[in-house]
Amino acid sequence: MATGFWKKLKKPIMALAPMANVTDCAFRQIIAKYGKPDVMWTEFVSCDGLQSKGRANLLIDLSFTKKERPIVAQIFGAKPENFYKTALLLRELGFDGIDINMGCPDKNVEKQGAGAKLMKNPELAREIIRAAKRGAGALPVSVKTRIGYNKNELAAWLPALLETEPAAIIIHCRTRQEMSLVPARWEHIAEAVALRDKAGSSTLILGNGDVANLDEAEKKAAATGADGVMIGRGIFGNPWCFCRPPFTPSIEDKLRVMVEHTYLFEKLLGDPPTGGKGFNNMKKHYKSYVNGFDGAKDLRTQLMEQAKDAATVEKIVNSFLPKR
Repeated sequence: MATGFWKKLKKPIMALAPMANVTDCAFRQIIAKYGKPDVMWTEFVSCDGLQSKGRANLLIDLSFTKKERPIVAQIFGAKPENFYKTALLLRELGFDGIDINMGCPDKNVEKQGAGAKLMKNPELAREIIRAAKRGAGALPVSVKTRIGYNKNELAAWLPALLETEPAAIIIHCRTRQEMSLVPARWEHIAEAVALRDKAGSSTLILGNGDVANLDEAEKKAAATGADGVMIGRGIFGNPWCFCRPPFTPSIEDKLRVMVEHTYLFEKLLGDPPTGGKGFNNMKKHYKSYVNGFDGAKDLRTQLMEQAKDAATVEKIVNSFLPKR
């Protein structure tokens, strides 16, 4: 088993979750500056896309800086040969690890037999992991998944994954059917740890789901025996989430970093014709940065209606702050 950077991390390991159109290269650089986790994930990227003529358009999702290390590239698909080829590419790009998405409930992903659909096909899932490991060489390969498809199936699903000896398995403690509509059930992370120990495996187990902050993550790791915790939505509008000791930003802190984030997004990702994501993709962050204080609703409305570039955002914020 290739363990790479994983064996160097102090437990409990705190990881940034991959979130499509959220944890892009701009936001990750902001997080790395203000509250870096132990390990970061990219947004997930299609193996099939990376092995097609559209590769150039997807490489922006795999851009990173050394300040983000260790960084793991997350990929999805259902064709083992493309996982092998993509793993070779990710080695060339200099990633620290590779993660395979086996939990995404998106219908378009599942139509390909990928994401959460792989929980219904353990044989293919194992074939995919082995193909990725062949291409990865010394890079560690991990898996992010759920407790089951329609019900808790950890007793069968987890041992099937452990057979392939991934470096880590990150478990979102809901089923695919539940999406994120019910509270995460962390007792299943304890169950996963017990199953791993029973199998005599050295694969790390990380839990994921409904974790708002670092203190909560550490308590859940201690209660379940997990090797680490992955935080997703807790990072929204809060690049200080992984700070230790905890940091509580002022309103001005949040708004100034929001402006900084916007300028960086514009620089790296702003224009779709050049491979970017478009400014509207940045706007979703404003709902998270601008909330919980007097005047937040009006400021948020102003940003959503008027902001068309970073300079406009800065002007709106500068106008708002002296009024406080």
